[in-house]
Amino acid sequence: MDIFDNVFNAEGVVIVGAGLAGLFCALKLAPRPVTVLSPMPLGSGASSAWAQGGVAAAVGQGDSARAHALDTEMAGAGIVDHGVAESVTAEAAARIDDLADWGTPFDRDALGQFVLSREAAHSANRVVRVSGDRAGHAIMQAIIARVRQTPSIRVLEGITAVDLAHAEGRIVGVFCRRLGDRYVEPVFIRARATVLAAGGLGGLYATTTNPPSVRGHAMGMAARAGAIIADPEFVQFHPTAILTGRDPAPLATEALRGEGAVLINDSGERFMEAIHPDAELAPRDIVARANFRQIKSGRKVFLDTREALGEKILTAYPTVAQYCHAAGIDPVTQPIPVTPAAHYHMGGVKVDEDGRSSLPGLWVCGEASCTGLHGANRLASNSLLEAIVYGARIAEDISGLEPQRRPLPYFAGIAWDAEKGARAEEVLRNLEAVKDLRATMSADVGVERDMEGLKRALRTLLELEETALEVTRAYLNMISSATLVAAAALKRTESRGGHFRTDFPHTHADWQTHTEMTLAEARAIRAQA
Repeated sequence: MDIFDNVFNAEGVVIVGAGLAGLFCALKLAPRPVTVLSPMPLGSGASSAWAQGGVAAAVGQGDSARAHALDTEMAGAGIVDHGVAESVTAEAAARIDDLADWGTPFDRDALGQFVLSREAAHSANRVVRVSGDRAGHAIMQAIIARVRQTPSIRVLEGITAVDLAHAEGRIVGVFCRRLGDRYVEPVFIRARATVLAAGGLGGLYATTTNPPSVRGHAMGMAARAGAIIADPEFVQFHPTAILTGRDPAPLATEALRGEGAVLINDSGERFMEAIHPDAELAPRDIVARANFRQIKSGRKVFLDTREALGEKILTAYPTVAQYCHAAGIDPVTQPIPVTPAAHYHMGGVKVDEDGRSSLPGLWVCGEASCTGLHGANRLASNSLLEAIVYGARIAEDISGLEPQRRPLPYFAGIAWDAEKGARAEEVLRNLEAVKDLRATMSADVGVERDMEGLKRALRTLLELEETALEVTRAYLNMISSATLVAAAALKRTESRGGHFRTDFPHTHADWQTHTEMTLAEARAIRAQA
């Protein structure tokens, strides 16, 4: 019999996470029964809903999937998987059709054709958008409405997964906590197929554009279960988070620079022209480092939309305009103060072309995964594309599996040691520990890195882990993800894409390969720091 009283049978498939990747997968699995776990009310805790740019897809006249793939590989700094780039960009148009069929109100011209915008490092206008900068929100609203109309999809809100369950060599479900429940007993949700789609790790940094819940829980959970993690050192910092003092920081979309907005410092100097031939439309890592260095030297950085857009920003980019007005900034007459912020994780749980991880029974999609599409630096608006392509692939892969007639094994893997109901002082200590973790990651594992800082970060993470062992598994997931990022960054003695080492500032052919690492290997590196 089960060793837990709180056992829930997912009737086949459980999807951890309710962002675009998870919900798209659930819809593609219909009419197969699916249980979706969402820690927050649908749409409120997912990075997908915050995406401003749109979905990259070669659907415009004169564009091609091949050109899109080439741009993806160019931006990825030498380690994009060629086959993945080719296949994902080839599937893009079909997945856009899915979103449109499910009610996404994409911007269209008088002839009904998609209105396409251009973003950094794209060779053509190919970003399909909604109301200028509201793509993520609009797509999620359409998807959520479709999910609510689909009887085969059961959504459990207020449930957070904190551990994967394994038995007889495979993942057989997840352990969960009810939101705000600090009692000893977890909820065990049993499933034949577990899909992890719970987002990235931007919230491990003090300055981020990600929702507060996106703090490496998915990758940490999988890593603690023994999954192979790929390319964890590659974190993308968006160059233009709006500097308002808010946490998380609002985003000024890339599309503004695509329309001619420029970066200036507090002396009014436009500095990107001297750094890269594409100036403000250079790859994100280059623009982010340029902004970082301006700020490090004591200057302030601004995104100036006044000449390029003027009053058009109010109607074409209402989300950005609203963020500015809330901070007392008039973007029509004033430049917008910006700063680099942790935005996207190119690394994640290593998966194959069907979204399968190294752990039988576990599929991963969205930002929690590493498919090989992004390499060392993600091309703008490829994130939502990857989410829907792999959400669909995982659904197809799971649907094609032969039904297992024998019952699932009862959970007999790791013992759930008593995670005591947290006392008030433990909760406060944990909040302070999270604050310390985020400050450490920003200071020493951020836009620019070096050996001394990375070793210091690893020592701090070890200390934080040792003092947090009796607090929560969710915090251990955060520490595990942070350790993987820092350890891989220390191991990669070169600079490439989103990973920049001031002590190894050049790219080397010997490192033109993916990092693959387990948590045990990362901890071994940490122990030597």
